[in-house]
Amino acid sequence: MNVEVTPLPGIGVRQDFSIRAGRRIGVISYRDGKFELILSKQDDPDATAASIPLAPEEAGTLAGLLGAPQLVSQLAKQHRDITGITTRQLPVTAFASRTLGDTALRTRTGASIVAVVRAGNAHPSPGPDFLFENGDLAVVVGTAEGLDAAADILTGG
Repeated sequence: MNVEVTPLPGIGVRQDFSIRAGRRIGVISYRDGKFELILSKQDDPDATAASIPLAPEEAGTLAGLLGAPQLVSQLAKQHRDITGITTRQLPVTAFASRTLGDTALRTRTGASIVAVVRAGNAHPSPGPDFLFENGDLAVVVGTAEGLDAAADILTGG
């Protein structure tokens, strides 16, 4: 996809791209940290048909909803030919403000965290000193049993 980036002097930055339907969809990132989701009109890609203001945490949640499933899907495709290995996206609720090493996840379950999705951005191959934050989603690879145990640990401690 070709993303167009347009500086908006004194306002922020507009980033958008064309979708198959001929419209443009994008985001305006304001200097004050707020965001606006925008959609062009069908007959005029330069005119806005709809805009939705988003607080930073709302934008992060939306980005996670859109980005994390793609990452999990890609990993699942890569592992589909390996019998017994599965990829799952798990919320990290019990370890906010703690490190990946604190989970001892690999030792306790045999499953591995291969990425963390935070506010729509993937952090691949996090090390033991990676600090989790509220809203993080861990992309975990392992056996079905290992993933179930990892889910219990990441949500319950």
